[in-house]
Amino acid sequence: MEICGLLTAKNESVPLKSISVQVRVQDHVATVSSTLQYVNEEERPLEALFVFPLPADAAVCHFSAKIGEQEIVAEVQDRESARDQYDDAVSSGQQAFLLEESPESPDVFRLSVGCLSAGQNAAVTIIYITELAVQADHSLRFCLPAVLNPRYTPAGSGAGIVSEISSGCGAVPYTLILSVHVSSPKPISKLESNCSLDPLVFLQSDHTQATVNLSPGHMFDKDFELFVFYQDTHQPSAIVEAGVTTAPPGSLMRDPVVMISLYPEFPEEVMSSLATQGEFVFVIDRSGSMGSMMHHGTGAKMRIESAKDTLLLLLKSLPMGCYFNIYGFGSDFESFFPQSVVYNQETMDQALKRVKEMKSDMGGTEILQPLKHIYSQRCHPDHPRQLFVFTDGEVGNTKEVLDLVKSHAHSHRCFSFGIGEGASAALITGMAREGSGHAQFITDTDRMQPKVMQSLRFALQPAVVNISVDWTLPDGLTVDTLSPPINVLFQGQRTLIYAQLKGESSGGSEGTVTVKYSLKDQPVTNQLHFWLKPTEETGLSIHRLAARTLMRSLEQEERSGAADVEGIRSRMVELSVQAGVSSVHTAFIAVNKDSRQTVKGPLQQRRVSAYDLSFVIAVMQANCGYAEEQSFRCSKKKTLRTFTERAFLKMSNWVPEQIQNFFRSGSATASYDQTDSESKNDPAPEPQKDLLLQLVSLQKASGCWDLDATLADVFGKTEDELTNQKPAQVDGSVWATLLALIWLYSCKIEQQVEWQFVAMKAASWIGSQKVGDLSQCVCVGNVLLGCQVTKETLGI
Repeated sequence: MEICGLLTAKNESVPLKSISVQVRVQDHVATVSSTLQYVNEEERPLEALFVFPLPADAAVCHFSAKIGEQEIVAEVQDRESARDQYDDAVSSGQQAFLLEESPESPDVFRLSVGCLSAGQNAAVTIIYITELAVQADHSLRFCLPAVLNPRYTPAGSGAGIVSEISSGCGAVPYTLILSVHVSSPKPISKLESNCSLDPLVFLQSDHTQATVNLSPGHMFDKDFELFVFYQDTHQPSAIVEAGVTTAPPGSLMRDPVVMISLYPEFPEEVMSSLATQGEFVFVIDRSGSMGSMMHHGTGAKMRIESAKDTLLLLLKSLPMGCYFNIYGFGSDFESFFPQSVVYNQETMDQALKRVKEMKSDMGGTEILQPLKHIYSQRCHPDHPRQLFVFTDGEVGNTKEVLDLVKSHAHSHRCFSFGIGEGASAALITGMAREGSGHAQFITDTDRMQPKVMQSLRFALQPAVVNISVDWTLPDGLTVDTLSPPINVLFQGQRTLIYAQLKGESSGGSEGTVTVKYSLKDQPVTNQLHFWLKPTEETGLSIHRLAARTLMRSLEQEERSGAADVEGIRSRMVELSVQAGVSSVHTAFIAVNKDSRQTVKGPLQQRRVSAYDLSFVIAVMQANCGYAEEQSFRCSKKKTLRTFTERAFLKMSNWVPEQIQNFFRSGSATASYDQTDSESKNDPAPEPQKDLLLQLVSLQKASGCWDLDATLADVFGKTEDELTNQKPAQVDGSVWATLLALIWLYSCKIEQQVEWQFVAMKAASWIGSQKVGDLSQCVCVGNVLLGCQVTKETLGI
């Protein structure tokens, strides 16, 4: 059973007319307001169910729905109070809606608004705020995904019903209207997108403000991605935001808040030689969903095939003498070796043979057990553990996974990769955050290799220790840091710090933040001076993100068994209500905007597992009149505490019998598993010849190449042509390796981030052969391959 988008019980599309999105980017923060317009064209009432996954750590700050002439808005309340109010409304046949985070994944929100009469219009508006991730090309990425993939919920996890919504359903029956406003202390260089944009319009002569619109006629049939380029984007910056004068004195919302974006710069002499030791553990999702295509169009590849290509590149890039192992997981898991082994030619060949045989044939997506097994293995002295996790992120027990990673943060670093459109931001970014690593998302037409190799470079960077953050402010001002302590720093990556400024300045207009740390026993200092004058028109985005950051830290304290659990919970509720953003202990409850009374009408709620980044509306047709007549007469109204319980009550009253049977029989999961099994049996598309991967696959673990016909084929030559031109002073392997380097630097320079470690190993190996001056050899190689590369460029 495959249900997509907006549907009725007859499996017919509900006419969502349009989605209008306004995005306001302020330096590194985006405020996103989306309004969805649709109409019930059925001859009977329709029950509308709204599902909207969000970026990890996004802060929802507004939800409203205008149905006919009536507008209802959501307010944040203590979760228990909101649930009591909701249950009271439902049990008496009134209309209400309750908006909560999924208990299994914090990037999921789901709610029901109630019945739409025949022919009735509705407009739904949601506003959230999020931080934008820095990309390898120094841009900031905003993504509004268009697909919602089903997530796998492990059996017995209690994570609720697996989503019945999936992607790949053809053209959508509605359009997207999107406008973007960008402002920053730094000049804007350009804006790029994977979709057609109208010309960029600068609003200031210094290019610090600009607007752009999505070109008319866009069908929301793929992710909308926007990349913002600033001048000097990797320089540190600060935004100070004024508080609300009506908020309680001393509260977070009353005082100014500063957001510091730091880009630490490591000394060049430290970065010139990356680590040659470590234990590298690669964990590959082999569930059925990994058999899906990463994107549509020419050159599309299955997720598992892209992962295999990336594993090849990673294995060839590892330094000799390190340790490594590879795990595959699905409903179960397996490892290539019983424990991590020393990296050499023999173990690399064994691993590559197993990689070629890998398929997306291991069922569901249960990542918890392989992680537990890996963490139970002993660490190797002087070889810090680096964990690389590749998954499409479709799991239902996100929080349990993150707790496990956090509990072992002292013994490893975790680098996570979300593959394909639909990876869970909460899972991918959460694992990297808790494991002091780095997260990457590979979507649409992205090549996986450059992003993974960037993370490998991070993993090979020396560990940063003894990190401290110090503030220097004018007399009368103090600072309360809201962000958790910094436990990871990488060259060229942003570190965000939120802090509350308390008191009154005695006259100074500038503050200073200083970050100190030790890198390979060398002390390093990074400093930023910033103006204390608040930035105008920020719309409290910094305050709300600061509140979300603080609430996430408090949530961790609570879950770690802190003594004052009630005090922590009370603090979280207070923050959530004051800032108007949700938390695990609060919920949005809808009230009538005019009368402040709960809106009348029937309602449906279901608990969900987890979802991916997108806005999706799922609609279930229902006989609202029958439900209203029943009035949910239930003596146990106060016990309806989960989405699942409310869902079953609702379905048992009026959801069509075939849908009830679908959920009761477990067909939701079965349908997903069937999709998995079908995807793995589909014939793989004919792979395109990738000369770079072909060359890399021929390299030895030591870094050299053999002089043979397969290498000659990469260059478009014969083996005899290579052999006949070999200078007398070098042997076949040195000549072959030299030619490989010349070809890489001449023909594949635009992909250098992918083969940089392969080339470093090759140059190091040539240097170890002590063959003397190679200038003549480089000249001969240039002539043979039609290139113009100097010996200095090759690093030999």
